[in-house]
Amino acid sequence: MRKSLVLAPLAALGAVAARDLLQRDHAILRNFPVVGHARYLLEAVGPELRQYIVAGNDEERPFSRDQRRWIYASSKLQNNYFGFGTDNDLERAAGNVIVHHRTFGEEYPTHGAVGQEARLPAAKVLGGPRGRRHSFRPGSVVNISAMSYGSLSGPAVEALNRGAADAGCLHNTGEGAVSPYHRHGGELVFQIGTAYFGCRDERGRFSLPRLKELVDSAPIRALEIKLSQGAKPGLGGVLPAAKVSPEIAETRGVPMDQDCLSPSRHAEFDGVDSMLDFVEMLAEETGLPVGIKSAVGDLGFWQRLTDVMAREERGVDFVTIDGGEGGTGASPLIFTDAVSLPFRVGFARAYAEFARRGLHEKVTFIGAGKLGLPDNAVVAFALGVDMVNVAREAMFAVGCIQAQKCHTGGCPTGVATQHPWLTHGLEPVSKGDRVANYVRTLRRDLLKVAETCGVAHPGLIGPRSVELVDHLSGGGLLEDVYGYEPGWGYPSDDDCAEISRIMAATEEEEVETEGPPETAEDGPPSDDLEGDLPETGD
Repeated sequence: MRKSLVLAPLAALGAVAARDLLQRDHAILRNFPVVGHARYLLEAVGPELRQYIVAGNDEERPFSRDQRRWIYASSKLQNNYFGFGTDNDLERAAGNVIVHHRTFGEEYPTHGAVGQEARLPAAKVLGGPRGRRHSFRPGSVVNISAMSYGSLSGPAVEALNRGAADAGCLHNTGEGAVSPYHRHGGELVFQIGTAYFGCRDERGRFSLPRLKELVDSAPIRALEIKLSQGAKPGLGGVLPAAKVSPEIAETRGVPMDQDCLSPSRHAEFDGVDSMLDFVEMLAEETGLPVGIKSAVGDLGFWQRLTDVMAREERGVDFVTIDGGEGGTGASPLIFTDAVSLPFRVGFARAYAEFARRGLHEKVTFIGAGKLGLPDNAVVAFALGVDMVNVAREAMFAVGCIQAQKCHTGGCPTGVATQHPWLTHGLEPVSKGDRVANYVRTLRRDLLKVAETCGVAHPGLIGPRSVELVDHLSGGGLLEDVYGYEPGWGYPSDDDCAEISRIMAATEEEEVETEGPPETAEDGPPSDDLEGDLPETGD
């Protein structure tokens, strides 16, 4: 018996060695049988080793450990402060963001009470300049970005929607249509993608009756036409047939047992003129504000769009600019790394086309692409953004640990997978609370920075209040770095005055913001919290 216990492992090793010597696919295994497998094991666990043992607090990408720790702590109402100085390499690194604080400025009651800490409406009325019937002032400058049911699990989508309802922010459906998981109280921005999921007929073409039926049945506040996204600009998508569950098929209006395809281009329009006709038709039929979402590459599209809008009555109500930093969508490496401009560069160029034609005050600008971190969000507001959409940061609040397995269906925390065993561990009610906590805390930090800059609202922070510093040898204001002209980066004078009035008013005055209601429960963490910051998202 004892002898067999010794011989069995030796026989197994011998079989592995024989296989390694005979196979022709891997030179390492032929030259180093058995022990060569250690190389593949180390490669497989390399990301985890770097994430938890090797990499410094400010080294990992796409989100550093410090960035993730701040989101995790904020979502759990734990201490999100950092001590002993910055981890940023101010001495040698380029592009460090420095906000210019003001020694003296007007005093605003921006965070004198929990309720006011949570209250941060947009500075512009969405759809107001074009007189849309259902125009409104969004109740939050921080909103949940487009992430479809199908790419994310049902419990993850439900947690995001519950969090949006609790925090009083908008939840973008993504192009995967409105699922049952989107119907837990959060108000929606319905995204119309190239496959027209949720508003398509039996042939896969856009169906206005189905769109109107959907708008009547769900709390949809605006429509967003997706032209492209930062993770895969100009590239269609595929949801394999194996992942098309009956629920996903019903939600998207597609057949079972077939790959679910998203084309790279829209079939309802083929240029700026026809696109604006489509926009105006949607706005007229539904009364909702209608906008577009796009990454930025060739500026010809933006020049043509703004030329037409400047001389005619047709136009979009909002523009969502997605950065090429990538996002929640899986794509080939070339698209992830090298197609479309990073947010700051792309947004500044697109915004300039609107500003040169006097349109920047009539359009609401929404930014996306790692803008769920306070420093990145402040830069975005200084460049002219009116609201920011958060995607991966909201996923961290739900429990994502940056395992980077989104494209495999093997997300260990049940966020980006349809595997029943993996999704059952994600409890949407408690995770929804964390999403709301994170959104409130980000708004609180943005309010604190605005007060530091001497203004009432982050939308009033301008390009002369933020500097990019290089190597301690010099730097440049955003205005100079991105070629902004005087007055760019701000809402109109009337919008500035109105949002200052709203922010200066007390809760007792019950200022009407025309957006989702804010709540004061479970406010952001106080300044005197103590304790260790969490290391993992779950």
